[in-house]
Amino acid sequence: MYQSGLLKDRVILITGGGTGLGRSMALRFAELGARLFLTGRREEPLQKTADEICAAGGHAAFASCDVRDAAAVELLMDAAETEYGHVDTLVNNAAGNFIARTEKLSANAFNAVVSIVLNGTFYCTNALARRWIAGKTGGNVLNIITTYASSGSGFVVPSACAKAGVLAMTRSLAVEWARHQIRLNAIAPGPFPTEGAWSRLMPTKEFEEHAKNAHPMKRFGRHDELTNLAVYLLSPLAEYVNGECVTIDGGLWLRGAGEFNDLLNVPDSVWDSMEKSRK
Repeated sequence: MYQSGLLKDRVILITGGGTGLGRSMALRFAELGARLFLTGRREEPLQKTADEICAAGGHAAFASCDVRDAAAVELLMDAAETEYGHVDTLVNNAAGNFIARTEKLSANAFNAVVSIVLNGTFYCTNALARRWIAGKTGGNVLNIITTYASSGSGFVVPSACAKAGVLAMTRSLAVEWARHQIRLNAIAPGPFPTEGAWSRLMPTKEFEEHAKNAHPMKRFGRHDELTNLAVYLLSPLAEYVNGECVTIDGGLWLRGAGEFNDLLNVPDSVWDSMEKSRK
């Protein structure tokens, strides 16, 4: 669907860009002509992803950064502008999450997740937006949140609180900064297997199989499905899409939210009987 030069001349900064969905988005954006600036806390995966992009004929650079540190974020933006002259797109993908009984959480554990997800997203977004507004250049921000940002979820309370804040930030700034030609949108992914984070959220193979069997589509998401959605939201094709959150989870959150969704487990013979009696 997408022409090879769709993102030509774009410079995209991705937080958490060395692994998982961040890496997959970086590779896809580069395929379509974008230049990438990757950041994360660990240099090794950033180097590997940047090398892979360059080996395929693309352009990528990187710098390690802890997005919880506002001063470090400012230095990051300076480094990206030194490399490319200008950054026009930001993807806030960096996150932290783990499953835990909330009554067992320490204050430090709660703050660690909120600082990465909520504070880090704000620091990066505000640092670039100030530059875009001063230069009258406009810009694009895409925030990667989660389906439970709007509904909440037990056992991942720090993440739920932080992602809900990012969703509110997305919608708020979409209105406030539209006059500066700055668009903000979000993607709310359901389950997408990744290295590292997946094992913290799917502690056993049995739980993973249960999660898959409970899914309406009986499968998890593929990275290309999410990256192509991200391309659309950042591309000129979506210039009138602003303040939107697009869910991509195969209908999973709808199954969990509906009062009668467990009727999925009712066998066909019982359905036949119920429908006959209703008629």
